[in-house]
Amino acid sequence: MEQIESLETPGARDLLLQTASAIMREGDVVDISLSELSLRSGLNSALVKYYFGNKAGLLKALLDRDMETIVKSVDALLAKDDMNPEAKLRRHISKAIDTYYAYPYLNRLLMRLVRDSDEAEAKRIAELYLLPLQSAYHRFITDGVEAGVFRPIDPELFYFTATGAADRFFSARLVLKHCFNQDALTEELRDRYREHTVDFVMAGILAR
Repeated sequence: MEQIESLETPGARDLLLQTASAIMREGDVVDISLSELSLRSGLNSALVKYYFGNKAGLLKALLDRDMETIVKSVDALLAKDDMNPEAKLRRHISKAIDTYYAYPYLNRLLMRLVRDSDEAEAKRIAELYLLPLQSAYHRFITDGVEAGVFRPIDPELFYFTATGAADRFFSARLVLKHCFNQDALTEELRDRYREHTVDFVMAGILAR
């Protein structure tokens, strides 16, 4: 342990997470090579064991880092009293698309860890991230229906519709490459898709 601690540098834990995130984003994958992680970060791969226990622990920590930010953002949006339900949902969908642009691996990583973890860990992930988001969508839809802004729809199904629309585009780079000759997730592409998706989804839910 002393030998590993001697390798430690300030900010090493965060750097490992940032590098793992970059590798998965650039490679369009939900896995990493510890040797590549070490090479890209400039840190000894033994620090993965020191900070996270193993590679699976690193992936769980990365999921926690990214999903905690999302849940906090959604909670803050729901708490805004100066925004109407339509504005809140438009803002949320826009932010979801920005999130999946930044972390296109996120939903796939979430599903992988729920599938591959033991029952206790899968339950932890669900209680911390899946159930709060599902509850948030119920609030988004219920508040909008009560205000006469949205037509009555199933909030659980809408959760999958909105999440799928935000996630799928940025996790399909091979489709973009081979069908549309587009091999990079650019900010211009993100902005076009954000505007398209928000308008498309909202058109299907607005009461008017």
